[in-house]
Amino acid sequence: MTLHLAVALDGAGWHPAAWREPTARPGELFTADYWTDLVTEAERGLLDLVTIEDGLGPQSTLEDGPDDRTDQVRGRLDAVLIAARVAPRTSRIGIVPTAVVTHTEPFHISKAIATLDYVSNGRAGLRAQVTPRASEAAHFGRREFQPFSLDRLGGELAAELFGEAADYVEVVRRLWDSWEDDAEIRDVATGRFIDRDKLHYIDFEGRWFNVKGPSITPRPPQGQPPVAVLAHEEVVYRLAEQSADIVFVTPQDTGEVSAIAGDVRGPLVFGDLLVFLDGTPGAAAGRKARLDDLAGAEHTSDAHVFTGTPAQLADLLLEWNSAGLTGFRLRPGAIPHDLTAITRGLVPELQRRDAFRREYTASTLRGLLGLPRPANRYAGV
Repeated sequence: MTLHLAVALDGAGWHPAAWREPTARPGELFTADYWTDLVTEAERGLLDLVTIEDGLGPQSTLEDGPDDRTDQVRGRLDAVLIAARVAPRTSRIGIVPTAVVTHTEPFHISKAIATLDYVSNGRAGLRAQVTPRASEAAHFGRREFQPFSLDRLGGELAAELFGEAADYVEVVRRLWDSWEDDAEIRDVATGRFIDRDKLHYIDFEGRWFNVKGPSITPRPPQGQPPVAVLAHEEVVYRLAEQSADIVFVTPQDTGEVSAIAGDVRGPLVFGDLLVFLDGTPGAAAGRKARLDDLAGAEHTSDAHVFTGTPAQLADLLLEWNSAGLTGFRLRPGAIPHDLTAITRGLVPELQRRDAFRREYTASTLRGLLGLPRPANRYAGV
C-alpha cells in the first residue's frame, strides 16, 4: 500500500532552537521566497500536502499569554496568505493552511479557502484549530475565557470549543456549496453571466452562528476542499468523524496506533511525528541534544519524537501503517535540514520499498488523497 505523506511547516522548524542551526535562514522567515522554497522542496519529494501553522497570539513557552523570552522565534505570517502566495509557484502538492476557528468568522474563511482553491487549481485544504486561551480572546473582546491551563482543556470547555468548531466547519461547507457548479453562464450573446436560481441561501441557524449566504465566491474547483483537524482525545475524534476528511493523531507507540485506528471512523487517519533525521545512527539524537542545550531544556512534544536515519523512520512508518494509519504528517525538527532529509532521504527509501509514489497521479488534493469530488447538496433543490 502506498503511504500518504505530509509535512507540517512552522517557521525555522519545530525545535525552538532550530533558527540557530548553521543552515537555518532566520533572516528570511517573513519573506515569500522562504516559504516558496519550503513548499517547492516538499513538492520535489512528491508529498501529498503541506500544512502551515498559524495562531492568534505570539509563540510562547507559557500555556496562556506571551512570555519574555528573546532567544526563540516570535511572530509569524498569516498562513492563508502564505498559501495564496506559494500556490502559483507549485503545481501538484496540496496546500493546507491552519485557520483558528475560535473568534473568527466562517464566512471569511470559506471565501479565503475557496479563493485558494482557485489560485491553486484545486489543491487547497483547511486545517481547523481551536484556542482556549484567555490572552487570545482578549484580542477580539467579544467573549471571555478563564486563564487557560492544560488541566482545564476538558469537560464544558472542550465541549464548547469543539461544538463551535463543528458548527463552523458546517457553515464553511454549506457556503462552498451555496453556488452550484454551473451557476456561472457567462453568455455574452444573451447578456447572462449567472443563473441566479443556482445560488442558494444556506440559512444556517445555531448556537454560535446565524449565516444566510450565499458565498461571494463560486463553488471551489474541488467542490469541497479537504478539512483536517489535529486530535489528541475522544472529543476531537468525534469532531473529526463529523466534520473532517483528515485527522492528524499523536500516538506514541504501535499499541496506541491500533487503539486510535479502531476508534476513529470516517476520515483518513494520519499519524503526527516530530522528526530529526541524519544519515548515520546516533547523529540525529546528537543534533537534537545540541539544540536542547541551546534551548536550555529538553524539547518534548505532543507527538512522538523520532531521532534516527531515514531507513529507521521508514521501518516505523510501515509498522504503524500496518497497525491502521493511512498516512503521516511529519514535523521537521529543523528546517531545511530535516525537510530535505524527508524529501531526499525518506522518500527514496520508501520508494525502494514500493511504499510511496514515484510521480504525481492526480492534479487535485482530493485526487491525491483518493477522495471523490462530492455532489453539491443544494443542486436540484
